Amino acid sequence: MEIRRIEEIARKIHLSPEELELYGPYKAKVSLSALERRKGWPRGRYVVVSGITPTPLGEGKTVTAIGLSQAFWRMGKTSIVCLRQPSLGPVFGVKGGATGGGKAQLLPVDEINLGLTGDFHAVTMAHNLACAFLDNHLYRGNALNIDPERIFIRRVLDLCDRWALSEVLLGLRGFPRRSGFDITPTSEVMAILALARDLWELRRRLGRMVLALTKEGKPVTCEDLRVAGAMAALLRQALKPNLVQTGEGTPAFVHTGPFANIAHGNSSVVADLLAVGLAEFVVTEAGFGSDIGLEKFVHIKCRASGLAPDCVVLVASIRALKVHSGKYEAKPGRPLDPRLFDPDPEAVEEGCANLEKHMENVHLFGLPCVVALNRFPQDDPKEVHVVRKFVEGKGALFAESRAFAEGGEGARELAEAVVEAASRPKDMRFLYDLSEPLSVKIERIAKLMYGADGVEFSELAQTRLEEFARLGWGELPICLAKTHLSLSHDPALKGRPRGFTLPVRDLRPMVGAGFLYALCGEISTMPGLPTHPAGEKIDIDENGNVIGLV
Repeated sequence: MEIRRIEEIARKIHLSPEELELYGPYKAKVSLSALERRKGWPRGRYVVVSGITPTPLGEGKTVTAIGLSQAFWRMGKTSIVCLRQPSLGPVFGVKGGATGGGKAQLLPVDEINLGLTGDFHAVTMAHNLACAFLDNHLYRGNALNIDPERIFIRRVLDLCDRWALSEVLLGLRGFPRRSGFDITPTSEVMAILALARDLWELRRRLGRMVLALTKEGKPVTCEDLRVAGAMAALLRQALKPNLVQTGEGTPAFVHTGPFANIAHGNSSVVADLLAVGLAEFVVTEAGFGSDIGLEKFVHIKCRASGLAPDCVVLVASIRALKVHSGKYEAKPGRPLDPRLFDPDPEAVEEGCANLEKHMENVHLFGLPCVVALNRFPQDDPKEVHVVRKFVEGKGALFAESRAFAEGGEGARELAEAVVEAASRPKDMRFLYDLSEPLSVKIERIAKLMYGADGVEFSELAQTRLEEFARLGWGELPICLAKTHLSLSHDPALKGRPRGFTLPVRDLRPMVGAGFLYALCGEISTMPGLPTHPAGEKIDIDENGNVIGLV
């Protein structure tokens, strides 16, 4: 694949040289003045790519999003794909890189996966600066009377290091206390960066970040500790979207990286707002399945941006549907079950129960749905027919995508289906009102999105619900953190689990980001490395080129 200078990519979407800040020949930041200049311009169609419940096999959501954007250009329509930046934790851990693959990937692969323009570093520094100010305040006399037992913020690093850092004892030379580290994509600072519409909103949100409570039960914010301004200074460049390209020389914004199973799982609001003023079609991706990324896209990101999608693309694969039948196993770091490559239409049909629930979720939001089957060479035509018949029988559009093997041309059928779906009537709706009690919001998501019978709150979670309502945070949206490997909280439950109760063990405030964050089941905010991390394969060759990124 030929890589082009980034100025050439910018010209395709009418960005001027003055609106670019170059980071070498193949990537650039886009000045926020470009967003201001395009206010009031006609808005492009807005397409969000989600999927069925992921399996460790990878369903190809990013490949599909990139291929779809490339297909629009082949049809003579301008398009921009907006994606999250890869986290170094998964790059060196279980998942590997996150730039697509085959003929539907972003370039330059190594630079995007290994730090891009330094935004993650800025987020990590700003977050940990707030932690340092807080601990310094405790050490210097604690004038605000902070309760050490009611500190919410934990330090962050952008790596998977659960076994060493998830639970630690801090301050052995200062003010000892128990705490831990989270991974950078779960940071409230990352969420704020992704949701802020401009620099001044970023500054205000940082100031509202609640780090702890006093012994009297009052919130202690970054503004109280006089650290919000310095945090904003660290992030002023990071707020600008990053412009890169696809393998077919079409534009892509890669900006911010909140995890979807823990945080809100969507790329930045500023990138999307800029993109819809520059292109006829904007393709963005919501992390993991509709129960997680799409739910948070609608309830959190759309509320922040004011944008509503014109349609949803649900990505599925034959082999993932087979796994959801319960007849086959797929575990990270282990060889694929060879039986997955044998035709088994019955297993595919049984696995469609998972797809059915995700289609229902899209319709609950009042949005048109296109099911994109990420087609692999070994897929049997009879298996594909099972999925097509199932989807069309439910009233949704179906399209095959061969974007990995064929690039934009392989996603043309999907692009045509998306054009049709985006022209259909839609009436996006939220599943809860912000004025409803926090417990009701959580139960609504659990029952409608996951299919749970109900919710069980731990004693700590119940205390937090009451305390957060008392503090005036009751009208914030909810961000549920749970496993991405099941519609339920239990990663072992495949297909469409029924008859389960969602356990909520804790809640944390993210008042600056504008939501409250509930921890469900055994979800961890600091992932661990597998037996054989992806980083084992990464190296450099004799010319200094990075090799082994997957």
